[in-house]
Amino acid sequence: MDIGVVLQNDPPAMAVVDWAKKAEAAGFSHFWTFDSHVLWQEPFVVYSAILGATERIVVGPMVTNPGTRDWTVTASLFATLNEMYGNRTICGIGRGDSALRVLGLTPQTLGQLRESVQVIKGLGNGEKVTVRRNEIQFAWAPDSRLEVWVAAYGPKALALTGEVGDGYILQLADPDIAEWMIGAVRAAAARKKRDPDAIKFCVAAPAYVGDDLEHQRDQTRWFGGMVGNHVADIVARYGGDGAVPQALTDYIKAREGYDYSEHGRAGNTHTTFVPDEIVDRFCVLGPVENHVKRLQELKALGVDQFAVYLQHDAKEETLAAYGEHIIPAFT
Repeated sequence: MDIGVVLQNDPPAMAVVDWAKKAEAAGFSHFWTFDSHVLWQEPFVVYSAILGATERIVVGPMVTNPGTRDWTVTASLFATLNEMYGNRTICGIGRGDSALRVLGLTPQTLGQLRESVQVIKGLGNGEKVTVRRNEIQFAWAPDSRLEVWVAAYGPKALALTGEVGDGYILQLADPDIAEWMIGAVRAAAARKKRDPDAIKFCVAAPAYVGDDLEHQRDQTRWFGGMVGNHVADIVARYGGDGAVPQALTDYIKAREGYDYSEHGRAGNTHTTFVPDEIVDRFCVLGPVENHVKRLQELKALGVDQFAVYLQHDAKEETLAAYGEHIIPAFT
């Protein structure tokens, strides 16, 4: 199992580059960042600096969306970085949340997401694609290679992932929910005559190594609020019965809105509705042995990568603990 890390593009940008260097030295395989250009700095500029300062680590957004940039621009960014640094990029993509909502826009449709995945993946792998009835190709990038992993929760988005995605990103670390979601993606792949085992599975969630569980919960409660945004969309579309596991829909009943100025930040005042039980299920908390146990459970489900969200006050300590104790147990 690979283990990656996820950070926000907070200034100064070179501090993010330093975190990537630390992550590579600790043995992390991937360095992901948020992609929300109003709330944080532009990630693709930072990716170039990261790739120039490292040798092995793979970079990409968790996650981008089809609405912020033209799909061909997104593909060109990846292909250019691949030409410069040797195919060390990955594209995580979803319908769009904070990046679009802070602009007064709504998430993209599943049809737009599907088409964008196909265009970005095709161009990013040197292939010809059709965009607005025009056939195009990056003639300058024949050797570029790019995987596109789709983030999803709802049943139609999970089906789309199994049909067109190279991988699936689930942003929560509950093994029961992960098993349900992974099963839905694999079933969709099989219906499409794709090999379900060829799809890679990534679970991403806050991880905090330490002994003060109450403090760790307070530092990571924001994550349940972030997930709740996506779940609220699912409930609005499908209702609260059966579309996704009940554990996902029950806890958002006390949700009363969301302030994107606090998006993804510890101490978010709009996430007090998230109960301790959900924090414990969605995140990975406690001493090292708790982390090893949870990751072993996820690996047994077929998870190929666990990506550690480091949005809390013990970044250094958690990064070091993973490098010293947890990553060696899985590599």
